[in-house]
Amino acid sequence: MGTVRQEAAEDEDTVVHKDTHGAVLSAGDTVTLIKDLKVKGAGFTAKRGTAVRNITLVPDNAAHIEGRVNDQRIVILTEFVKKS
Repeated sequence: MGTVRQEAAEDEDTVVHKDTHGAVLSAGDTVTLIKDLKVKGAGFTAKRGTAVRNITLVPDNAAHIEGRVNDQRIVILTEFVKKS
């Protein structure tokens, strides 16, 4: 009996990452930036239309993903990407 409750609690704790259009993102997906983004601390701007391949999901925050742009690993807000 206790295992069913534990599974339900785990399902509620699961963080779901969604892009700007509501499509569910998963680790390894390719996304496209929908807006020019200034990258703090790196001194460059990630341009609109840039493809970010092989993303990773931030486990404790549904609004953040990580990806590599211009050989820099950056955190990107999911509201500024769309799934490719």
